Amino acid sequence: MFELLVCILFFWLLVKTVGLTFRITWGMAKLVAGLLMVLALPVLFLVLLFVGGFFLMIPLIMVALAAGIVKACIKA
Repeated sequence: MFELLVCILFFWLLVKTVGLTFRITWGMAKLVAGLLMVLALPVLFLVLLFVGGFFLMIPLIMVALAAGIVKACIKA
């Protein structure tokens, strides 16, 4: 009888331990996701700004080159 009670107790303890493990893991996953959002989101905005700014600069550079070529042709 004592053996049965000990087996039930250990099975209950195992279930509680697995539940606690899932709660801790879920909490750590939320913590890591929060840190990634805090760190990665500003980096994402900076990268989009620089890449977008670079793609906006390409037409401006082309217009400046065209104006320089036209200016050079008029002087010649």
